[in-house]
Amino acid sequence: MDLNLKNKTAFISGSTAGIGYAIAESFLKEGVNVIINGRSKDTVDTAVEDLKKTTGSNSVSGIAADFSKVDEVNDLIAALPQIDILINNAGIFEPKSFEEINDEDWFRFFEVNVMSGIRLSRHIFPKMLENNWGRIIFISSESAVFIPDEMIHYGMTKTAQLGVSRGLAELSKGTNVTVNSILPGPTKSKGVGGFIEDLAKKGNITIAEVEEDFFKNMRPTSLIQRFLDVSEIANAVTYYSSPLASGTNGAAIRVEGGLIRSIL
Repeated sequence: MDLNLKNKTAFISGSTAGIGYAIAESFLKEGVNVIINGRSKDTVDTAVEDLKKTTGSNSVSGIAADFSKVDEVNDLIAALPQIDILINNAGIFEPKSFEEINDEDWFRFFEVNVMSGIRLSRHIFPKMLENNWGRIIFISSESAVFIPDEMIHYGMTKTAQLGVSRGLAELSKGTNVTVNSILPGPTKSKGVGGFIEDLAKKGNITIAEVEEDFFKNMRPTSLIQRFLDVSEIANAVTYYSSPLASGTNGAAIRVEGGLIRSIL
């Protein structure tokens, strides 16, 4: 299917690995001009070269910036060309008991997970409205609805993203700009993969046993009872970034394997 994305320009924050990288790969295969982002120039340069090899497309470049540092974010924003598609994917997570989450942790998570998308959208969204076309997608999480008791600070930021996304969508009324959120479920990205491997080593069990135990005891409502692949998230993001998805705006779109027990 031709998604009519050829020659659109997309910026994806936090995209040198995991879901962001998979989105970049999917976009490039659709003929999108892609700008990726990571915290260091080395990781960005490596990811750019890898994407060129795997997709056969040279329409990819990168800008290094750490979204916990306002100065670097401002420099990144100043370097951006006209953006048709903004994917707010930059984010951090860590399991931590509530009583151990100090003030600095709360502010750090909000700074990276929420303010990153706000700062980018504040710059890009008005220009989309002027051009009467654009797509903004926040990569939220099922944790926005199903707040994980092992990382409440992370869940809080994912809920906040839904509020920002819906608010921007309200401002796009009557235009060809849409703003939506994607809610991935537990996904076997680079960070999660390392977390699973650590649990396997600590418990002296296999990775398959860790996965089975995770969905039996921590995410029992999952209907697929497995970790999602990053490509499954990227496929959804690519479609909702396209002109074909013009009828979807202000939505929280679930790609979480049926984990959230709700019909809406």
